[in-house]
Amino acid sequence: MIQFDRFTLDNGLKVLVHQDKSTPMAVVNVIYDVGAKDENPEKTGFAHLFEHLMFGGSINIPEYDEPLQVAGGDNNAFTTNDLTNYYCQLPAENIETAFWLESDRMLSLAFDKKSLEVQRKVVCEEFKEHYINKPYGDVWKKMRELAYTTHPYRWQTIGKELKHVEDATLDDVRSFFAKHYNPLNAILVVAGNVTTEQVKALADKWFGPIPSGEKYLRNLPAEPKQEAARTLEVRADVPLDALYKCWHIYPRLDKRYYVTDLITEILSGGGSSRLYQSLVKEKQLFSNIECYHHGTTDAGLLTIEGKLVKGVNMKDAEAAVNEEIAKLIKEGISDKELQKVKNKTESMMCFEDMSVMNRATNLAMYELLGDAGLINTELEKYHAVTAEELINESKIIFDEKNCNTLYYYSNN
Repeated sequence: MIQFDRFTLDNGLKVLVHQDKSTPMAVVNVIYDVGAKDENPEKTGFAHLFEHLMFGGSINIPEYDEPLQVAGGDNNAFTTNDLTNYYCQLPAENIETAFWLESDRMLSLAFDKKSLEVQRKVVCEEFKEHYINKPYGDVWKKMRELAYTTHPYRWQTIGKELKHVEDATLDDVRSFFAKHYNPLNAILVVAGNVTTEQVKALADKWFGPIPSGEKYLRNLPAEPKQEAARTLEVRADVPLDALYKCWHIYPRLDKRYYVTDLITEILSGGGSSRLYQSLVKEKQLFSNIECYHHGTTDAGLLTIEGKLVKGVNMKDAEAAVNEEIAKLIKEGISDKELQKVKNKTESMMCFEDMSVMNRATNLAMYELLGDAGLINTELEKYHAVTAEELINESKIIFDEKNCNTLYYYSNN
């Protein structure tokens, strides 16, 4: 059981405190309720660009990293389609430094042409390096466009196209900041060797004076049910042919999410999983194969992807994947195999929660989903999943009409 206290400042900022006296460290985590799905379809990549801009200095602190390093801390951030998360870790006695830094950039990020140009260049280079020039780098651009017709998950966090970031203006950036970066749209989690009283005093001092802003209310278009299979063939200079198959699944808070998560573990949770044993070890059709999902807040995708062994026919490889899925649906799953994946899930969750940084991040994410208390009820939801539910959901998810397939052929 992970204990925490929760309070809200007068300006609407939600604050969570998790005390852990076993560590000399403290973690300060600020999560903003904005991700790539909240962008204008004609101006994508802004949530991720902002993640970079937030390290470009604020009005009173020209260099974000320097004071934190002097205080013995380090920091990082990440953006997804659903959220943007900033976190730092430092000795608990220096925690006020983190409050000072995080509050100042929430209040008054420095916007100037130079900062925008520097960070724009960094993001554009990242786009080119990882999504244009890297082998298989365009897979998710193509797959998202294939699988989604309506919902803004149809573009990646990096953006739909490079031009959107290249053309970003200072006015664009200012309006994005004003819309999303304010106390009403943020959650602050402080974890480690701290007390709730101490955090309350520091939160009031540093975040309390920040104007609340307006709460961003999203109204995103829902993805309609897919009624026909979609396929796409790609040829590129990559080392091996690759197969990618995606099926639409459920939102993060849907009860069936837990069933789906266990399905991915059964098919691909390590060396003893079904897909690996059958298609990599025994039949030697794939050099590697994975089944996973992205845990997105809104309805996401379950993916099976694999690199084919050189010389293997794509259609043979795909037929073998379909055969394994059909076998799961027809023959079901034994109590022993189900218990094994539940035990593995439990051990992964326990291992993850050993780190105070991970506990802080998870508390922030669950609070963003609606209630940080979910962190303490997740495990029972996995244990409640039955073999019958697994089979029933597999039939629904792996319906051919719900499938998107990308055949990625090597020119070599």
